Amino acid sequence: MLKVGIIGLPNVGKSTLFNAVLKREQALSANYPFATIEPNTGVVEVIDKRLNKLAELIKKEKGVTPPIVYPVIEFVDIAGLVKGANKGEGLGNKFLANIREVDMIIQVVRDFEDINIIREHSTNPQEDIEVINTELILKDIESIEKKIKEIGANQKRAQEKEIYKKYLELLEKGEYAIKYNPLKNSSKTPIKKEEYKNFIKPLFLLTDKPLIYVFNVDNPSDKKYKNIQKYKNTPVIYINAKLESEISSLDEQDQKAYLKDLGIKESGLDKIIKESYNLLGLITFFTAGEKEVRGWEIKKGATAVKAAGKIHSDFEKNFIKAEVIAYKDYIKYGSKIKAKNNGKLRLEGKDYTVKDADVIEFKIGAS
Repeated sequence: MLKVGIIGLPNVGKSTLFNAVLKREQALSANYPFATIEPNTGVVEVIDKRLNKLAELIKKEKGVTPPIVYPVIEFVDIAGLVKGANKGEGLGNKFLANIREVDMIIQVVRDFEDINIIREHSTNPQEDIEVINTELILKDIESIEKKIKEIGANQKRAQEKEIYKKYLELLEKGEYAIKYNPLKNSSKTPIKKEEYKNFIKPLFLLTDKPLIYVFNVDNPSDKKYKNIQKYKNTPVIYINAKLESEISSLDEQDQKAYLKDLGIKESGLDKIIKESYNLLGLITFFTAGEKEVRGWEIKKGATAVKAAGKIHSDFEKNFIKAEVIAYKDYIKYGSKIKAKNNGKLRLEGKDYTVKDADVIEFKIGAS
């Protein structure tokens, strides 16, 4: 399950955003520092209308309405960080540890005006971002320095030590560790994939995670935000967390109508999910039958056998072949049989690269 951490200074709207994306008031939103003490977690469905279409076709073909199972994302609302968190200020060390467990980070930045909401440790968007980023970097420097000290003069681990030194130099320049991540950074890095997997990945560096800035603003539809899609080369999304939380209690049609009236094309949740999938390089494949119609997220470039393993480890171990129909062909012909008769069903082996919206049935051997 994709796990996304929501961080930021106190009282910037993290818990309000958390309530909005979960579509229920699960987290405590309060106008005082550290209202969130234990990290709130919740799972939200990634609504994909393509699954509804597939379910309709299964009903027409089989005469039964299969349940729809959407992919899900787990959101973690992590309590507010403050300057000095890396040394335990506020409730820092505990919350920095919570961040290690997530796949990516949403950093909420306050850019709204409300005299009734205390600006606890917050000054302005740029300085607030610098405070958070500095704390994450300093914590990673601490982790790297511990490894270097542990190795000491051990010549057998000299290569490992050199890798840590490269990261230390990068972090000391104020840059994120993800810049050297050969699995997520397409540009050339001085770190090889095996070096990263063996030495850096096990450290779970805080700055080695994909990041989205979410600016909590008064009016997301303001023209001044229209063409600004990045802040310091990092994706940025503009939302009004309070508004999102308020409309989350409406049904789907009322939400759409309300957003349209406000000039907002899509909800904050939809924006966050879309950008999260993009940053993590995820796609969705489908399984469709009488028992259920389901979406599964998987890394772009994954093979059929890895997709089978996503469903169950036995599927990966006993994989024989995969019957694959592109979603658009399934919809065009209306059933698996008709798609097959028109040459749109393919039998693929374990090395087949799964495409987004592939509808797959796995053929599995006996254990």
